[in-house]
Amino acid sequence: MNPISILLVVVVAFFAGMEGILDEFQFHQPLVACTLIGLVTGHPTEGIILGGSLQMIALGWANVGAAVAPDAALAAVASAIIMVKGLGSADTQTAIATSIALAVPLSVAGLFLTMLCRTIAIPMVHFMDAAAEDANFRGVEMWQLLAIGLQGIRIAIPAAMLCMIPAEAVTAMLNAMPAWLSGGMAVGGGMVAAVGYAMVINMMATPEVWPFFALGFVLASLSELTLIALGALGVSIALIYLGLKDLAKQGGGSGGGSGDPLGDIINDY
Repeated sequence: MNPISILLVVVVAFFAGMEGILDEFQFHQPLVACTLIGLVTGHPTEGIILGGSLQMIALGWANVGAAVAPDAALAAVASAIIMVKGLGSADTQTAIATSIALAVPLSVAGLFLTMLCRTIAIPMVHFMDAAAEDANFRGVEMWQLLAIGLQGIRIAIPAAMLCMIPAEAVTAMLNAMPAWLSGGMAVGGGMVAAVGYAMVINMMATPEVWPFFALGFVLASLSELTLIALGALGVSIALIYLGLKDLAKQGGGSGGGSGDPLGDIINDY
């Protein structure tokens, strides 16, 4: 990487770290972070492929109560940097598959950094309370910005360290991997993505949406349909479904049902 690319990667990593807390512009999502790193390093296609694969894993990650989900920001940024460095002379598929397999342990390592930053932020809250008692709104804002900046630094520093690793070292490591190991990591990465997607399906699965799920598999198997056509079909079916629900609320589904005509039909059978 040249110095400009390294600087841009660190900037992307900084924003991804902050977005892991702010959750406003979604820079921490693998699809966004990997794509941006791919763009600034000259590998947009590979970045999108890696980001899409990692996004399937991160779909099932969510904070539940006191349980914090794995760190998608560090997983996405570090995996993308490793992939870019491995694309120098290694096989593209091997570089992407290895990066996917490394994403899960990297995300777990990111949890430690997240806990460290949140522990440091605890006294900052008391400083903000003290500033608020004195009506020092600028002080409150400064402590807030510093706390958020810590979250960005926790991703930017590991990203900068990874960028300093010679590309030859990463390429040599990838090329030294035997075929059975690289193949196993590719299969494992695909299975992890499938598990993440299954977790999402399990959370949102209801009798009303299963027909649409099956219909999507059938339509996806048609090679004549482009992604734009599939997207248009999905939007159309969603609008039809919402129209049926509105019709039921207005009295079109009267008869003691659930308020969802499609759900009533499925339940009858």
